[in-house]
Amino acid sequence: MAQVVVIGAGMGAMAAAARLAVAGHRVAVYERAETYGGAVRRFERDGFSFDTGPGLFTLPAVYRDLFVKTGKQPLEECVELVQVDPSSRHVFPDGTAVSLPNASRAGVVQALDAALGAGAGDRWGDFLVRAREAWDRTRRPLLEEPLWDEWHVLGGREPYPAVPRKRLLRSTRRAGTLAEIGAWELRDPRLTAILESHALEFGLDPRDTPASAAVLPYMEHAFGTWYVRGGIRELARAVYERCVDRRVEFVFGAEVTGIVEKDGRAAGVELADGTVAEADHVVAGVDPVRLKGLTEHVLDGEGDVLPDSSTPSPGRFTVLLALRGGCEAGTAHRTVVHTPDREAELDWVSGAGPGPVPPTVTVLRPDDPARLDREHESVVLTAAAPPKGDWTADGSPERFADLMTDAAGAAVPGLRERVLWREIRTPGRSGDETGAFLGGVPAPSLAGGDGGFLHPANSTRLPGLYRVGGWSHPGGGLPHAGMSGALVAGLIVEGPDFMGSR
Repeated sequence: MAQVVVIGAGMGAMAAAARLAVAGHRVAVYERAETYGGAVRRFERDGFSFDTGPGLFTLPAVYRDLFVKTGKQPLEECVELVQVDPSSRHVFPDGTAVSLPNASRAGVVQALDAALGAGAGDRWGDFLVRAREAWDRTRRPLLEEPLWDEWHVLGGREPYPAVPRKRLLRSTRRAGTLAEIGAWELRDPRLTAILESHALEFGLDPRDTPASAAVLPYMEHAFGTWYVRGGIRELARAVYERCVDRRVEFVFGAEVTGIVEKDGRAAGVELADGTVAEADHVVAGVDPVRLKGLTEHVLDGEGDVLPDSSTPSPGRFTVLLALRGGCEAGTAHRTVVHTPDREAELDWVSGAGPGPVPPTVTVLRPDDPARLDREHESVVLTAAAPPKGDWTADGSPERFADLMTDAAGAAVPGLRERVLWREIRTPGRSGDETGAFLGGVPAPSLAGGDGGFLHPANSTRLPGLYRVGGWSHPGGGLPHAGMSGALVAGLIVEGPDFMGSR
């Protein structure tokens, strides 16, 4: 039996803690905030309740497996999972709109043909076939196994297949980026907008995001889009309670200021009050910038995977709207209102152009009686935005929130007249809450792109120190965070030869 200290109470960290406790280890979690969940937060005011982190998720099997492996009570007995349908509704600048059925290829093809014209559905369906091939090639090394020592192979090999060019005999063309998939294969700016919105959700610029990111829409298509009754925060609650049931100790309001080293390995953590918590293993659920500040040890060397932490990732700008009047019948849970100026938005989000500009806005309207009465509605608007250090200057948060609210009017009838109040959450504010540097949003790990879209391995060069959560392999997103917890637990329980789930 070993003593394990976990830094942070995010979803990946708690997933690792529960699995390690079941394996017989003593586990203590030190979280500098006053609650658990990391970015999976809830904001409440005047009876309204909002998810301020992810509002939907895919691959519920990750958390089903966590609950099966850590106790007799399955996930469905702890939370109520709801598969939303349609999976999403998309509204385009030309006024067209389409609702995409959840996990139905035939339904999606039919909906796209009806809304965007004959042939649009088949082009999207053919794309999904190729996206599945990329998924099959990368699923195990990117999701279910620790990062290989030979990770360079993942970076240099583009798993998205080449497409035959019908006009040239025996000639093929391989897309290297999402933007090239849109231009060469989808050939409709509205289909391209649907594809690229999956990357933009994580602040990725589709113009340089590898084509392997095709797995992101494929995951939603293949495994469905899910909601938790009462809000995604309920999933965090269930994982936390599972940890407590397994005798994991949580210490909130406890900031870790350093990692203690002894005899060349991690031996515990030092807290802000000067006390030391000794440990045989330390699991760090923090971003690379913060982790680097906790130890003088060189965690990564030449050739190791390590994102450029000097340039923070684009963040998520959120507007919470309290509305009078409930959801109309048939309201889509998620509507994506696409920007009228793709290039300007991408330039601004990447920091290369002026802004703010009218953004692509995701509108979440959960018709959930567990959260509010039928006479009111809690709506969450999100958009990718540069992680500026100062969003308070010259009223820019209010201006950007106005742009988002104007766009959301295409998804919510009579929106402006229904607003009782709104709450603005900048990337910097999210960073203060979650500890992520300037509120950066980690993307899932992706193959290709010369390794620039991978995340640091779960093990480090300092024996006894491990990384967990969205800033480590296999990257960000609820399912990926849960998988990182399983990988770290496997590395500690079974040792460095652990090869992942089989």
